[in-house]
Amino acid sequence: MTEVALRDGHQCLLATRMRTEDMLPIAQKLDAVGFWSLEVWGGATFDTCLRFLKEDPWERLRALRAAMPKTKLQMLLRGQNLVGYRHYADDVLEKFIERSAFNGIDVFRIFDAL
Repeated sequence: MTEVALRDGHQCLLATRMRTEDMLPIAQKLDAVGFWSLEVWGGATFDTCLRFLKEDPWERLRALRAAMPKTKLQMLLRGQNLVGYRHYADDVLEKFIERSAFNGIDVFRIFDAL
């Protein structure tokens, strides 16, 4: 079972405006539940961290990884659009995925709106 409250939950309910500091207090409890994965990144979270919350999305990912070491972390990846709103070159895609995995993502859930 995958829990999506830290990505889709606040994207749907709060326009993705949940700050990292609001997520960290519950992180240990979520990690202890035994979910197969926790979807914590991707979709609109990257853009919103930068544009509205003035947070570093990479630092968010590292903080969540540190707070939830037992559970796989998952992200929603917009296919060739990554976490943006346009098509990116293959080398950019490969490097982004590599860095995402390095910083804590274990599972990439991919959709492509074509």
